[in-house]
Amino acid sequence: MDALQVGHAAAHTGWSARMLRYLEQAGLVLPSRNAVGYRQYGLRELNQLRSLAELRNRFGLGIGDLAFAVRLRREPELRAAVDGWLAGIDDSSWVEWEQRKHERLLAA
Repeated sequence: MDALQVGHAAAHTGWSARMLRYLEQAGLVLPSRNAVGYRQYGLRELNQLRSLAELRNRFGLGIGDLAFAVRLRREPELRAAVDGWLAGIDDSSWVEWEQRKHERLLAA
């Protein structure tokens, strides 16, 4: 199969051309570019687009949710910060301490 430009890829996958550009910007689907800079969607990218639609439908995810998941994989510092915050949710004493801290800050 020859690579498709954005308009044809949109027609084959059910996504709009505008959304395909957004998905690229968010790092979710990264098509190659030809010599003059046009996006080229090959079989891999078309399959990614189809599976992305299935994933969203199956789990009720938004594009922002998935873009954030990509950032977590690519940015170790962000992942560590989120992991630390999530660990605090399980520790009620930490959550209570944070709540008191914020109440003191708001009162000041």
